[in-house]
Amino acid sequence: MTRSLSTAICICTLYQAAAFAPITQQSLRTPSTTAQYAFSLPNLFESKDVRRTQLKKEILDLASATKRGLTATDEQKQEMESLFEKLETLNPTSNPLIVNAKKPSVNGDWSLDYTTSDSILGKGGFPRVGPIIQNIDTTTLSAKNSEVVKYAVVNVPRSITAELSPVDGKFTDVKFKRFNLGPIGFDAPDSFRGALDITYLDEEVRLTRGDKGNIFVLTRM
Repeated sequence: MTRSLSTAICICTLYQAAAFAPITQQSLRTPSTTAQYAFSLPNLFESKDVRRTQLKKEILDLASATKRGLTATDEQKQEMESLFEKLETLNPTSNPLIVNAKKPSVNGDWSLDYTTSDSILGKGGFPRVGPIIQNIDTTTLSAKNSEVVKYAVVNVPRSITAELSPVDGKFTDVKFKRFNLGPIGFDAPDSFRGALDITYLDEEVRLTRGDKGNIFVLTRM
């Protein structure tokens, strides 16, 4: 009886010692396959999230520094294009034009933070005052761009509505329908058409490419 009890105590002591024993170099070099997957996969996903956050910050900081792109130098434009392309490769939302409760929605109001389009920025013309806003509604296949433009000393609200004709889950043709300048409204000529390719979408940021080669960075309002 005493001998059996002693043997059992010795065995327990050995197991405890093994549990707290230092890891050998060999065990570090040859982890099990299960252990490798258990630690590498979460780090992989975390790395993408961290990278997205970092790229978005760099993009929005540069957008702010260049006043939506209005004062961007050629070097800054190249830097933005590079950051833009990198974030596109990390797009977490496929088919953003197709509404799905399980993914971010493209619908709602978006503020334009950066673009390479001189006409939208008002470069060389009348300055924009405040945000440039784009509303998208895929349930009605419509969009609306609105802004305030300073004509001399008068701030005048201006907007244009458009009809969307999606080609696939991320690309849509655009037909402009009606302009409003202050209290005055008039129909857009039939030739006023364009296209939008939504290349990145999450809950905060949307990246879009236009049919004339311009890029657009927008943040959700």
